[in-house]
Amino acid sequence: MLRSAPIKWSHVTQSGVPRHRIEVEASDGDVYRKYADDLTRFATGLVGPSNAADVVSDAVLSCFGSPGWSTVHEKRSYLYRSVFNRAAEFHRATGRRRAREERVALPELVDPPEIRPEVLRAVQALSVKQRAVIVLTYWEDLGPSAIAQLMGISEGAVKRHLARARSHLKEELKTHE
Repeated sequence: MLRSAPIKWSHVTQSGVPRHRIEVEASDGDVYRKYADDLTRFATGLVGPSNAADVVSDAVLSCFGSPGWSTVHEKRSYLYRSVFNRAAEFHRATGRRRAREERVALPELVDPPEIRPEVLRAVQALSVKQRAVIVLTYWEDLGPSAIAQLMGISEGAVKRHLARARSHLKEELKTHE
């Protein structure tokens, strides 16, 4: 009689798919190797270096485990969109966790010391979409059409997010001069 070992949380993706049940084709490994560095840089701009690898890993495993993955034609765009969605989930979860911690924390323990430069704070204050457009524009050196394709939005939406992000950054950084 075979007994299955209990599934530990470390063996489950954020989407709840047991990692051992995700069948990865050899071609999927090639896709991962081809885009892993770019996806990790993208995720680093969205969630920071300490969480980027986890976001990419969960996003890629979720894609590979999806029943429709084999029918996806634009795998690179699909992976970027998945990383973007995982980053948004990460920020929502982090916000909820911080809110819970602040409700139960002592008031003097809530305010951590400011150790980040003003620019980093200003970028972190942007919405996830605005931050994604800023990262892809300035760190990945992509144009609006390429960003639109990766994010699955229109080129006009990319330009709108970029303009709003630039305006917000300009205002934020003016107040700190």
